[in-house]
Amino acid sequence: MASRARVRAPELIGKGGWLNTGGNDLTLTDLRGRIVILDFWTFCCVNCLHVLDELRELEERHRDSVVIIGVHSPKFVHEADHQAVVDAVERYGVEHPVLDDPELATWKQYAVRAWPTLVVIDPEGYVVAQHAGEGHAHAIEALVEELIAEHGAKGTLRRGDGPYVPPEPVATDLRFPGKAVRLPGGTFLVSDTTRHQLVELAADGEEVLRRIGSGERGLGPDSFNEPQGLALLPDGTVAVADTVNHAVRVFDPATGTLETVAGTGKQWWQGSPTAGPAREVDLSSPWDLAWWQDRLWIAMAGVHQIWAYDPADGTVAVAAGTTNEGLVDGPAAEAWFAQPSGLAAAGDRLWIADSETSAVRWIERAADDAADGYVVRTAVGTGLFDFGHRDGAAEQALLQHPLGVTALPDGSVAVADTYNHALRRYDPASGEVTTLATDLREPSAAVLADDDIVVVESARHRLTRLRLPEEAVRVESVAHRTQRAATDIAPGTLRLDVVFQAPAGQKLDIRYGPSTRLLVSATPPELLADGAGAGTDLARDLVLADGASEGVLHVSAMAASCDDAPDVEYPACHVHQQDWGVPVRITGDGAARLGLVLAGLDAE
Repeated sequence: MASRARVRAPELIGKGGWLNTGGNDLTLTDLRGRIVILDFWTFCCVNCLHVLDELRELEERHRDSVVIIGVHSPKFVHEADHQAVVDAVERYGVEHPVLDDPELATWKQYAVRAWPTLVVIDPEGYVVAQHAGEGHAHAIEALVEELIAEHGAKGTLRRGDGPYVPPEPVATDLRFPGKAVRLPGGTFLVSDTTRHQLVELAADGEEVLRRIGSGERGLGPDSFNEPQGLALLPDGTVAVADTVNHAVRVFDPATGTLETVAGTGKQWWQGSPTAGPAREVDLSSPWDLAWWQDRLWIAMAGVHQIWAYDPADGTVAVAAGTTNEGLVDGPAAEAWFAQPSGLAAAGDRLWIADSETSAVRWIERAADDAADGYVVRTAVGTGLFDFGHRDGAAEQALLQHPLGVTALPDGSVAVADTYNHALRRYDPASGEVTTLATDLREPSAAVLADDDIVVVESARHRLTRLRLPEEAVRVESVAHRTQRAATDIAPGTLRLDVVFQAPAGQKLDIRYGPSTRLLVSATPPELLADGAGAGTDLARDLVLADGASEGVLHVSAMAASCDDAPDVEYPACHVHQQDWGVPVRITGDGAARLGLVLAGLDAE
């Protein structure tokens, strides 16, 4: 077995305390003898949710020797609210201890730079690996097996029950509902996300008429996996964004049947097909759906894109977005999104709640009306790092991680401003943003019901009916920027190294060309005089602009490794990928190198 650097793991500190431990605080000393995997996550981040799902099988298989610890490290202000973390742990079925670290104390101790990041600590308390992004479960599984063998032989492995203590279940009709749709008969169909079901409620939005689905995770004829978006189709059936199944299903309220129309049940990765027969193309965390221009449009939160399903020929294809995370308008094929999570069709526009940029955006036909020629535009929002609660002119208004949009009869748009606990309104005619209602606990969607609007209050586990107000609610203006410690770098040339070490028994497979990709950009773009753009090397020299003082470097990296088995014609391959947004400050005594770990340990 190859030798590893011996780095003692820093202690686990978090002002918010511990969850899923029965009220007990944990220390690394308490965990000595166990293999510990720290999962640095934040609940707004869809990539973090992917990793939670990637780890479930490993967690169950090695429950007697491995302890996974979630370290919740917030991006948005709302995510520093302890009750919001408690809700998220239940909402996403987290079955291991979680440290609530609202001040990023442990994040800083471990020099973490991105969500999600996984750190492996051996039974003697030393850090032995770090992985950023998604796609590392197979590598960690191999490392765990290696550590079990090594420390079992040394006598330093301690097996037994872990420290996880499940919370007491709470009886409510809905549990963290996601989206809703009004059926032709006046009843409501709601995605009961945490219970993996759909629920039909009476016209009052309260009485449960029936439940659809077994309540167990699955992709069978009677099961879902954290369903979210719903869209009423022209024939009266309902399309369902079956988010963690990476699939689109169709439910027939009349017969009760459930059919998969798009997706394979596997998550889409870079290099996978982006168009083709819908049942043969992988999807990635579809979050919402809308019927528009004779197609079913899909908010593909997992890859920062908008896709479209055409029932006429049974195909699915990317409609907008590059998979790069950010806010860039323009031709649909060149636009950037960041976790689009809400859709609403209104005439010639498809409205989008782009959650990670705290933005409201739309898609429309290009002016030249070319076939399938669409453009993307932004109504409210400026990018990944600015958010808050501010009304007024759209160009200076602020939202905080909105998850839903609803087209209103007057041509305006209601916005489920989720992390502000508010319902907002954008009026294209006046260009103004106002607040319709406050004191809504994590609203995630809304649906019209005659003269009322019915809001999905996800964290209050209910639908709330509101009369659309004639006057806006007065709210004190609040603005925020994502607060993360900046990295000091030297002016001139900066060496960027993305560290990737192929897991044991694997290698980079270059038989069909480069198996790595690196994309670099900056906010503001003028921060970089040279070095922006795409390439295949994981190392690059970046030239900082003269006079630049601060900004954010956006780095996206991907590497594919395959089993190193010369006698196997088609070895198994795995994709590792991550996006970083690194705040930097340029100072005379700053570093001339920036190392970002995709997988392994940075030796420098």
